[in-house]
Amino acid sequence: MKLCDIGLIGLAVMGENLVLNMESKGFTVAVFNRTPEVTERFAANRAKGMQIVPTRTLQEFVASLQRPRKAMIMVKAGAPVDAVIEQLIPLMEPGDVIIDGGNSLWSDTQRREKAIAPTGIHYVGCGVSGGEEGALKGPAMMPGGSQKSWEAVGPIFRKIAAQVEGEPCCRHMGPDGAGHYVKMVHNGIEYGDMQLICEAYAILKATIHPTAEEFHAIFADWNRGELNSYLIDITEKIFTKKDPETGAAIVDLILDKAGQKGTGKWTVNHAVEMGVPLSTIASAVEARIISSLKEERVAANRLLPAPAVKPFTGDRAKIIEAVRDALYASKLISYAQGFSQLRSAAALYNWPLNFCDIATIWRGGCIIRAQFLNRIKEAYETTPDLKNLLLAPYFTAILAQTQANWRYAVVTAIEQGVAAPAFSASLAYFDSYRSERLPANLLQAQRDFFGAHTYERVDKPGTFHTEWLA
Repeated sequence: MKLCDIGLIGLAVMGENLVLNMESKGFTVAVFNRTPEVTERFAANRAKGMQIVPTRTLQEFVASLQRPRKAMIMVKAGAPVDAVIEQLIPLMEPGDVIIDGGNSLWSDTQRREKAIAPTGIHYVGCGVSGGEEGALKGPAMMPGGSQKSWEAVGPIFRKIAAQVEGEPCCRHMGPDGAGHYVKMVHNGIEYGDMQLICEAYAILKATIHPTAEEFHAIFADWNRGELNSYLIDITEKIFTKKDPETGAAIVDLILDKAGQKGTGKWTVNHAVEMGVPLSTIASAVEARIISSLKEERVAANRLLPAPAVKPFTGDRAKIIEAVRDALYASKLISYAQGFSQLRSAAALYNWPLNFCDIATIWRGGCIIRAQFLNRIKEAYETTPDLKNLLLAPYFTAILAQTQANWRYAVVTAIEQGVAAPAFSASLAYFDSYRSERLPANLLQAQRDFFGAHTYERVDKPGTFHTEWLA
């Protein structure tokens, strides 16, 4: 029997589609699921007649793989991953590779890699982005692990990844948890992108009250320009879907209560630990949290005073353009914050993260794929040690062009009583980052007053303390 090129454990939606993707690219794939009926159903239906080998036990699964064996795990993050690894290790040999392709916490990946290393088995934490469609047709892949492990899995991963301008959307990120960390930050930026789009929708809805058809036209127009991206594209399409029962736009019938799986919170938490400002993404995470307080919000709506809102009498085309510019500028801030976090993590963990590579692989397959990632790629090609994306000439020029409209959109949101936390936080970050002097001098005086925390001075070096009540 011919041995398989790679094996995959966990036949949920992502797992099944990755298997079909691998097989379509010429690889023979062994599959295993802890529930045998799932494996059998897959083999009898979607995998029928393909170079896909169903197995009933992990022993059979491992035995079906050619050396060095490559076993990819696609199960729920956390304890289930540890359980599968524990069962695999006794069945594998030095030089074999275990790959976790789920959304694992990067520190768990670091822990697992360290624990597995003495066995001689390689461990890869690989971020996979693109959802169901990406898994099937070509995702963006962010593998982390040893160079040896990359040499083993790279030829397969680069072939199954999305392709943009002849480049696979897959590069080696670095050792241990680097791949999962990059994927986590990708997801944080995704949170920011989605919230910013929602705020653009909310401001326009409160001011010019577009119909679903008009929203479709607005987002379709935006998608033809600099905002061209996967998320704008699907948003455009969302407004075309009607409910067959009522004829109303589906989006208007969906409960305003958002869910999350945790990667956004992980991103924000670690940014805070490292002292990296991540206000846009943090606002997006908080917006999901407050959306979940639906009953409280309904009650508060009846009790808390709203501003005395007057009907919007401004120019329709101008507010659409202003919101578009605010969305674009805020999106730049979100990416700038995300790449700043990656820069700090690279220094903290001694990861050789290549930001040009990261921008390159995010151009296709993944959820945040967007036209302007080419500009980010160019910025890091020109200045590899760029401290902040906002300092790249292209982005500085964009912020200069959009700034007036950005402020107008945020002011309009405030006047209309529309919550726009990510727009506002993005603008505040911009104003803070460009400020030569912030009011932190007063803050340091307060800290020294109540806690003798000391302060530095602008006119001479050293550390100082004042007896404020003397």
